[in-house]
Amino acid sequence: MATIEDVRALGSTLERSYEVRVRGRLKFRVGQLVYVAFSADERAMEFAFPKELREGLIGGQPEKFQLPSPSDMRFHWVRSTLAALEPGEAREFVVDAWRMVVPQKLSRAYDLAHPEGPA
Repeated sequence: MATIEDVRALGSTLERSYEVRVRGRLKFRVGQLVYVAFSADERAMEFAFPKELREGLIGGQPEKFQLPSPSDMRFHWVRSTLAALEPGEAREFVVDAWRMVVPQKLSRAYDLAHPEGPA
């Protein structure tokens, strides 16, 4: 069962990433691009995810993943039930979401520095 604390420290260490609070919700950004957001009650984590793979992720594990709100359907975005995720799994989604908003050279540098994947 993942919690917000399982991914919060990771999001703060990713290059160019920073934490913000918007209307009581914790979000992680690179520049102005949000790549991870938590619900106000911290039970759900939304993250950047390729639109073309979204249906497969949600269809395969509907107890863990849901479509984003109708207004966010145009974005590369997925909603997850945080408690249904394992901590390592949640951290992997955070790193993959971060990869979508940073230059490839930063993503490659992360891979070299963390060959075992997210801690």
